[in-house]
Amino acid sequence: MTLHKTLLGLVAGTVLAVSGAFAQSYPERQINMVVPFLAGGSTDDVARVIVDAMSADLGQQIVVENINGAGGTLGAGKVASAEPDGYTVLLHTIYMATSDVLYSELPYDTLTAFEYVGLVTDVPMIIVARKDFPPGDFNSLIDYLKANAATVTMATATVGGALHLCGMLFMSEIETQLKTVPYSGSSPAMNDLLAGRFDFMCVQATNSMEHIKDGAIKAYAVTTPARLAVLPDLPTAIESGLVSFDVSVWHGIFTPKGTPAAVNERLSAALQKALANPDVIARFAELGTEPSAAADATPAALRARLEAEIPRWKTLQGLALPHGSAR
Repeated sequence: MTLHKTLLGLVAGTVLAVSGAFAQSYPERQINMVVPFLAGGSTDDVARVIVDAMSADLGQQIVVENINGAGGTLGAGKVASAEPDGYTVLLHTIYMATSDVLYSELPYDTLTAFEYVGLVTDVPMIIVARKDFPPGDFNSLIDYLKANAATVTMATATVGGALHLCGMLFMSEIETQLKTVPYSGSSPAMNDLLAGRFDFMCVQATNSMEHIKDGAIKAYAVTTPARLAVLPDLPTAIESGLVSFDVSVWHGIFTPKGTPAAVNERLSAALQKALANPDVIARFAELGTEPSAAADATPAALRARLEAEIPRWKTLQGLALPHGSAR
């Protein structure tokens, strides 16, 4: 019995030593960051703000790989099944929680298939419209939507995604059902909004700030309790009367289950350093968001956020786009 315990101890010690040596040498080659949405979209924007700064700290290049489809679950599924060696990571969003609620079957178990690195940013949503849309302010917008519900068109994208959920919650808040136009992501939706092919949508600040500033689209309200420093004159939906309308999109970095804790901590340290980089802070400010605090850019904080978000969205279980699947 004593010999057996001794052998087990030696094996465990060897595993720990090998794991520790691996973590100390990590990374030794390129790291792939899977973004489970289209290039040029809101999440892709966030990824490309941080990868250079993280790469500089890690001493190896992080390359963004866009794998779009099924509400972000295709990309997440690829990472869930990847080798847990720290060379494949996932930048995902609140979709990680909402897809667990809204999809009846997933190719992975959300709470057991991943390890955690840390939160990156919490992006506000903005209600925007084509530049020639008639309403002049947010209250006028609500009145106009109620009076023209049969003809107004609102874009949504990706069942369980930010545009979808924000749009559904907005219609619930104003007690008005509108005609929706489904898209495969925020980038193609924004392109069509710029072209005036539909009337309005709820979109992440990161994907709309440039167009708001140059007057290509019209902004009505931000969906978080506080106004944006970059758009101080833009009211919040809450101060305009929708007191329960509070929507933002958190972003976090995950790794496959079984990735050594020391590797996740190394990635977290690189993330924290990147988020404190003045260039990253300035770039995020231009996009209408802020980097997460160091205390939130940790494995424990991201785990806690995901575990808290899934029950929050349970009330939306079964919610779907009124006009079919996203195109």
